This record gives sequence, C-alpha cells and structure tokens, in this order.
Amino acid sequence: MSITCREDLLNKQTEIRKKIDTCTCRVLVCSGTGCVASGAQKIYDEMVKLCKDVDGVQIEMQKDIPHIGIIKTGCQGLCELGPLMRIEPYDYQYVHVQVEDCQEIVESTVLNGQPVERLFYKQNDEVCQHPDDIPFLNQQTRIVLENCGKIDAESIDEYIAAGGYTALAKALFDMDPQSVIDEVTNSGLRGRGGAGFPAGRKWSQVAGQKEKERYVVCNGDEGDPGAFMDGSVMEGDPYKMIEGMTIAAYAVGAENGYIYVRAEYPLSVKRLHMAMEQAEAYGLLGDNILGSGVNFHLHINRGAGAFVCGEGSALTASIEGKRGMPRVKPPRTVERGLFEKPTVLNNVETYANVPKIILQGADWFRTIGTESSPGTKTFSLTGAIENTGLIEVPMGTTLRHIIYDIGGGLKSGAEFKAVQIGGPSGGCLTKEHLDQPLDFESVKKLNAIMGSGGLVVMDENTCMVEVARFFMGFTQRESCGKCGPCRIGTKRMLEILEKIVDGKGEMEDLEKLERLANFVRARSLCGLGKSAPLPVISTLKNFRDEYIEHIVDKKCAAHVCKSMRMYTIDPDKCKGCTKCARNCPVNAISGNRKEAHTIDTSRCIKCGTCLDNCSFGAISVK
Repeated sequence: MSITCREDLLNKQTEIRKKIDTCTCRVLVCSGTGCVASGAQKIYDEMVKLCKDVDGVQIEMQKDIPHIGIIKTGCQGLCELGPLMRIEPYDYQYVHVQVEDCQEIVESTVLNGQPVERLFYKQNDEVCQHPDDIPFLNQQTRIVLENCGKIDAESIDEYIAAGGYTALAKALFDMDPQSVIDEVTNSGLRGRGGAGFPAGRKWSQVAGQKEKERYVVCNGDEGDPGAFMDGSVMEGDPYKMIEGMTIAAYAVGAENGYIYVRAEYPLSVKRLHMAMEQAEAYGLLGDNILGSGVNFHLHINRGAGAFVCGEGSALTASIEGKRGMPRVKPPRTVERGLFEKPTVLNNVETYANVPKIILQGADWFRTIGTESSPGTKTFSLTGAIENTGLIEVPMGTTLRHIIYDIGGGLKSGAEFKAVQIGGPSGGCLTKEHLDQPLDFESVKKLNAIMGSGGLVVMDENTCMVEVARFFMGFTQRESCGKCGPCRIGTKRMLEILEKIVDGKGEMEDLEKLERLANFVRARSLCGLGKSAPLPVISTLKNFRDEYIEHIVDKKCAAHVCKSMRMYTIDPDKCKGCTKCARNCPVNAISGNRKEAHTIDTSRCIKCGTCLDNCSFGAISVK
C-alpha cells in the first residue's frame, strides 16, 4: 500500500504498532556482521523452527498460547559477547548464545517468562539481566544507534512504528528547504566522516549554486582498519540514513542520490537494497514522495575497497566509473562534484543524525556534546580492551570514561599504553591524554584526528614502532600514486621504519622520519596523504624512547619485533625432552636427551617454534 500523505503515514504507524503489540513475546536475535560470523543465523533459524513447532502443536489445545515474534536486529553493541539475544517484554539480554541453548530459551523464557540465568552477562560476579544493567550499554547516549538492536533491520514497518519518516513528513509539509538547512546549520552538526566540516554550511553552499541539477551522496566506504560504525548503521537501521539523505535532497533540491559502499560490506548492501525497495513501494522514496511533489531516487555503488575512495573527489570519480583518484581543489565538491554537478557529500553517521535534529530541533541537539562539537559520536572499540563493540557517546567524553567505565578496562588487567584514533591516518593518544575530551578541536591539538571513529586500544605489550610501521605500510599500499609527496614520501618513511624494526636503524633516521613526515603532511594532494604521517608524528613525540631503544640497544621491550628477539633456554627448567630441537627448522638447538639444551643464537632465525613447542616453560624471549 502506497503512503500518499502525512495522514497515511500516521495511520500506518498506528496499524503497525498494534500488530507489534499482539506479540506477547518478541525474540530479537542480533544479526549484525559480528554476530552472524559467530553463528547468529543458525540461532535465528533454530528459534524460528522451535517456535513454529510450539504454535503448531499446542495452539489447538491451548488457545492462549502467545504470538511469538522472531526478528533479526542490527548490532546490539556487545560484539565481544556475541551471539546476542534480547527477549521482550522481559527485557532480558542474553550473551554467548549457542544453538543448543535455543530449546531452553523457548521453554523457559518464550513460553513461561522465566530467565535462563547462565546466559546473562556478569560484571564482577554481579548478574546483569537487562541491557540497562550492563555498564557498557547504560553509559551511552544513543541517537544514531537508537534503533539498532531494537527493531527488525529488514522491516521498514518497524522503523515506521518507531517514528520513522515523521521527520521527513515534517520537513516536507511544515518547513521549506531553507528552513531545513537553517535547522541543520543551527544544530552545529559537523560531518562525522573525519574532517568535521559543518553539514549545514555544506548544504547551503550546494543550495546556492546556479546549476540546478544536484546530487546527494553518502560515503559508506569506511576503510579504516578496526572501524565498523557506518557498516553497523547500514546493517541495523538503513532507513534512518536513507531518511536523512531524503531530507538533505529536499533541502538542496536534488532528485538523485548515491550511496557508496565498499563491496566488503555485503550485509550492508543487501539491507540497503531491501530498505530502498520497501521505501519505494510505500511511496517514501522515488517520485512524488508522500504526495508532496518532491522526487528523490537512490542508487547504490559498490567500491572495490580502495582506502583513497573515502576522499570526496576520489569517491565521486569512482561512482562515475573512473579510477578513484583525488583531484586538485578548487573547485570543491559542493561546486563541481558528481558528474561535475554541485554535490552534498556526507557520511552515514552524519545523515543518520538529521531526522532527530529535524524532529527535536537544533537547540535540543546542542544540549549534547560540546559547544564546538555538538551531538554524539559513534566509536568502534577494539584492541586490548575487555569489552569490544559499538558505542555512542556525547562529544567531549573522555578517553578514560570510554576505556575504563564503558570498555571495562584492559584485558587481564594489563597497563594501558595508547589508543590509535582515526584509523591509519590518525594518531596515538597516551596516558597523559586519558582525561582529554574527545571532540574535533581537542583531538586535532594532539596531532591526531577524530576520523570516522575507530578506537584501537593498546596495552603495555604493544610495540609503538611496529604500530607506526603497520599503519604506514597500510597507507603506503593504499596511496593512489597521483602525487609524489604521498606516493614517494610514504614509501621512504616505510623503508626507514622497516629498517628500525629490523634492528638496522641509525639515530639520523629519526630526523629523516620527521622531515619526511612534515613534508608529506604539507605537500600531499588529498586528506589521505596529509594525514598519513600522523601515526609516525604522534609515536615519535610520545614514544621516542622506544625508537631510541630499537636503534641504540637493538631491543624491543615488548618482544614484538621479530629480528630483535633473543630466545634462551633455562637449564633449571629444561627436561631434555628434545621436542624444541626436533621442531627447530634450522637445527639451532642442541643437547642430549634428558639434559639441558642450548640455542645457537648465530643460527637462530627467531621464528618462535621452540617457544610454541616447549611444554615446561623453559624457553623465554628477551
């Protein structure tokens, strides 16, 4: 049924809510990529099968058997604890659910409302039955992720029931395009893709162009290692992002839009296609939206995974079928973007903020976050952290609060060392930055960038020189090669870093690294090149002693750099079992059976096979 006016939308919302209310029990199976990878689809299938059997066998005998709803949600946030399941109306949150648990869940919870205690999350021996009992979840402020984990990710009906498309209706019937732009401008919403450019200003610039053919483009490329925020939104609530894009199209007068998603996000692509088809069927996308006379058509373009295509001009070139390479600016994307037409280009999270701003107003949005960075920010929390997952917190939240209060601290009680923020083009924040607010200005002052929101936590067992080498290797491989400073500069920086981790570094290499980093940062054509040296700059500043240790002492205190490892055998612990000698690929270990063995360091290739095979803890790394 097509929704042709605001009244139809409200009627549809009421109808769907009534239908949902008939479910006296709803089973919400997390079906984000992380949980799917750990078996969520099998759990969903088993729950559907078991509940069908229950209805089929008992309904004739017992007329009051409740109607059961089994749905797939997006990411519920607690990625470390998946597969996840929530049961309504009891608001139970189950973690580490397995297929063999499904029978008990159906019998105890679905049919009788009784919890399966062993599936609850435990924090310091305290049982957390509900999502709001879990510190990881109850200390977040969810705007973008408001519906993720709570609605069927593959049903536009559930999005409408949750208030979806009322913001679009308000924009179309209560506001003119300039009023929409003014509301977004006054909210202070800044692009969440990394640069933090004010969204309202960008929209205003596009709306003011003489050229009347315009485009709205969504950057869903998200190429940072360890980042999965945008992917989770596209998987868990694609409708909110699409609604935000449609509002943007109305504001700037665009009739066509593109969503650029990397092909490595197949679930995002699948659910975006489903969302678009459903929206078109309801008249919420396409021609004459809600009977307003406004037209907006969406298209999906899948990228091949080039990191540089996260840059605006490279992204639009890729959509046009050209090689994804940035161009010299000006002109900028707002003037000549996709197909040489004025283009609004924002990322997934930015568009997903728009519906709530239109509904609740700019003043409400400014009550969250900081004065210069209002609103919230989504982060993917990964690395040596107790609770990895997807979070959303107000801008200005401190790193300490995120790592220790939300993330639960570091694994095994290890000491915090640093966090890489902003992906391979970001920088490292250290202990002294734990109480610094995370917002665009504050992070920039620390020689880092907010980026799209990846936070990789590192503990005392991390080698910061190797971290710099790893990220420089990534950006060097991903350089499009168009400009010399990035193409050659990152290559030379990588060569120096490889030389240092191989134990062949010299003190003058540090000066070379700094000169190269500043040159590449100042002279590169696009944002990738300009930010590529940041991991090196920040680690040199904060962990210079580790670089010196690698160069002068030829030692890696974290025992990460392979060429600097020294394997030794403790004669008091060695039992002479010969297992290490038998497995050494270069015969560097000698000794008689039942006698202590020794390692010839001149022949040792430092592969670690001996350490892996010793059953008595006799081999150590220095």
